[in-house]
Amino acid sequence: MADVQANSAPGNSEGIKQPYHLVDPSPWPLVASVAAGLLTSGAVLGMHGHGWILAIVGFLGVLGVMFAWWRDVIGESVVRKLHSPVVKIGLRYGMTLFIASEVMFFVAFFWAFFDTSIYFNEAQQIGRVAANGGVWPPKGIEPVNPFDMPILMTVILLLSGTTVTWAHHALVEGRNKEAARALGFTILLGLLFTCFQAYEYMHAEFGFAQNAYTSAFFMATGFHGFHVIVGTIFLIVCFFRTRAGHFTPKSHFGFEAAAWYWHFVDVVWLFLFVSIYWWGSTPRGVIPH
Repeated sequence: MADVQANSAPGNSEGIKQPYHLVDPSPWPLVASVAAGLLTSGAVLGMHGHGWILAIVGFLGVLGVMFAWWRDVIGESVVRKLHSPVVKIGLRYGMTLFIASEVMFFVAFFWAFFDTSIYFNEAQQIGRVAANGGVWPPKGIEPVNPFDMPILMTVILLLSGTTVTWAHHALVEGRNKEAARALGFTILLGLLFTCFQAYEYMHAEFGFAQNAYTSAFFMATGFHGFHVIVGTIFLIVCFFRTRAGHFTPKSHFGFEAAAWYWHFVDVVWLFLFVSIYWWGSTPRGVIPH
């Protein structure tokens, strides 16, 4: 079947063809809303001592919807051939906007970190100066050495960026077995990064709620770690889809979306390494007497 799939416009007796995909009625938007509502409500209640069971049910519901909904999208693309070039353009715009929203998500964490680290001894913020001890990093905090494990984690992520690019080039040239092998290396590197970050957290010299530095550190690097896990799962799905022959040299947006997301994760980590691990650990200020 040709890559371009024309669909009949609804309500048109002449069956005029057009390049858009008119999505079939689906239960997943409604089910996803209910599951997300249960998850957030349960989480809020859980923070007040009860309701975690509700949050777990909601979380499992969200996972189930993700699996079923994306299965349907894959079926529309691979089996029914409904993703025409026009539809693929829309999917690309959607993924681009999603990554842009993720960028702004991390901007908030960087903003919080730079606000507290640049104005650590601002006279008008007496409480902040008292909490920091008039210095940065805050008094009593032993920051993570950026040229210990963090630099190794940086090398791992940069290497994973090269292997996912290798996989992309192999797909474009029709070498699916080689693409699957390159994806396998990328997945292993992603899992290795996650293990190293877990080790770093377990051996950190400070806790989450000690001060602004520790909170910003764990929030920014922790959410990045979560994105690495999500990206690794994304790549695992692409690995099995590659082995199943779902991707062709001219039609592999599912993989491209995963590669874009993975490169986004790489870039965010570089900013984290430079700003929080390296620049943020540089001592500044004088302890008042």
